Amino acid sequence: MTGGIDHDRRRFLGTAAMTIAAAHLGKLGTVNADDGGSRELAAIGSAAEWINSPRLTPSSLAGKVVLVDFCTYTCINWLRTLPYRRAWAQKYRQGLVVIGVHTPEFGFEKNVDRVRRAVGQMRIEYPMVIDNDYVIWRAFKNQYWPALYFIDARGRVRQQHFGEGEYERSEMTIQRLLAEAGAGGPRDGLVSVDASGVEVAADWNSLRSPENYVGHDRTENFASPGGRELDRRRRYAAPARLALNQWALAGEWTMGREATVLGSPQGRIVYRFHARDLHLVMGPPPEGSSVRFRVSIDGQAPGAAHGLDVDGGGNGTVVEPRLYQLIRQPKPIVERQFEIEFLDAGVEAFAFTFG
Repeated sequence: MTGGIDHDRRRFLGTAAMTIAAAHLGKLGTVNADDGGSRELAAIGSAAEWINSPRLTPSSLAGKVVLVDFCTYTCINWLRTLPYRRAWAQKYRQGLVVIGVHTPEFGFEKNVDRVRRAVGQMRIEYPMVIDNDYVIWRAFKNQYWPALYFIDARGRVRQQHFGEGEYERSEMTIQRLLAEAGAGGPRDGLVSVDASGVEVAADWNSLRSPENYVGHDRTENFASPGGRELDRRRRYAAPARLALNQWALAGEWTMGREATVLGSPQGRIVYRFHARDLHLVMGPPPEGSSVRFRVSIDGQAPGAAHGLDVDGGGNGTVVEPRLYQLIRQPKPIVERQFEIEFLDAGVEAFAFTFG
């Protein structure tokens, strides 16, 4: 894409590029408080589509501390921060306004009805603004999901935080800005969260596999013989052995720029990974259809290692475009070979993420 937008839409994996060990540390920096705070709030106020709230404008936010949270609903890095966003919005509701800015990474995430459904399923009650055209993203000069911007009661961006982690430091920033604003309510102590499902923090000590895209333009470590071809329906094969973080297709697939689409039943994706969790962003075309699948790990049904979206036998169904948790293996976490076989044609596969 032009203008560097494709680069800007990558997901954040740590302060050192693609360094998994640092992924949970995030980055906290100070922004010039006098540099365009009103511009950022004006961009939020100009958005037409809101969830959980009427339109919020700079005037309606005057005197409030605002926490702006850039997100997209399939991003595992953002999903794992959600327990804290919800807790902060509840605890500090007397002086703090949390605003989620939903800026989509994939085309299907532009569908507002899907976003609205996801927000409800995730029990998000704070305001969410739709940023399909990246207007707010550009106003903040943002580059990451997730990203937090801390705005004081005078409308100035005071700090920012990129990625997961450093929740205590972020909450103390909220408390400091509320104290400056003279807002009532609790300021002492920090929230305690009990995460479950995909929101559970990654097992960082065991994580050796970075996010990888399945579409042609951004994928890495593709190992099917003959390599990948853009927009050509062809039969792929998976090699007998894969190195760590290599992946392959088997069956009749078409690699688009953003997603890879299965042309006939019994297509497979194979991935060599090292992580507790394995997720795949995927969806069934057209709307209302479904695709059955079966997953295995080291050639066997996952059993106790199955994720939320499969049973112990590895069986599941793609019913809507979203992130699917396919593997959550118990300790010890070791290098494994994952395989997913689709029993029906038409699935669109977008990205693997790990945790």
